[in-house]
Amino acid sequence: MNIVLLGKGDLSIKVADFLTKKNFNLTIIPDKPEPTWADSLQEWAIKNNVKFIESGRYQDYNNLEKIDLAISIFYGKIIKKDFIEKCEKIINLHNAPLPKYRGVRPINWALKNNEDYHGVTIHQITEGIDDGPILGKITYPIFPEIEEVEDVYKKSLEYGWVLFKDVFSKLDFIYKNSKKQGNDFSYYSNKDINKLGNRIDFKRV
Repeated sequence: MNIVLLGKGDLSIKVADFLTKKNFNLTIIPDKPEPTWADSLQEWAIKNNVKFIESGRYQDYNNLEKIDLAISIFYGKIIKKDFIEKCEKIINLHNAPLPKYRGVRPINWALKNNEDYHGVTIHQITEGIDDGPILGKITYPIFPEIEEVEDVYKKSLEYGWVLFKDVFSKLDFIYKNSKKQGNDFSYYSNKDINKLGNRIDFKRV
């Protein structure tokens, strides 16, 4: 089974390690530039002798073999139709309770908007932004008065790992039976970032 993992950070590494131990044929596409606040997915690939695309661009994946499954975990680029069509299945782990908080910095926005809960969602990737059918979702409480973005981000890693293992274990069934998202969505793009005010970074400024 050919799997392509696109992403960055500790959860991506945890998933990559899980897939390697299952003996899948894995290729890594690290999100570049990789963040300095997390371990490097590319360095993990080098250390574990796993194929990777050094540019970090999914467009540079030229393998003619079909992709049975592509998994995006906090990958920062929009994946276009030509790559989507190469994949038998293609999924994304998004650190928000979709359809709320599509787009960038969902945790920052949830805290900025004084939400009582947040979540992680796994969904099919489509040509839209975070709008594909939902495969699984976990929500959890957050406390904007006392929590920083980094606190909620750590929760998203823990709950994201639980959700990934659950969805992956029954992916064929879930993928075939997934449902479209509702219309009660919210979306934030990079153009909105300055509106975050003191919630623009990991800690309030």
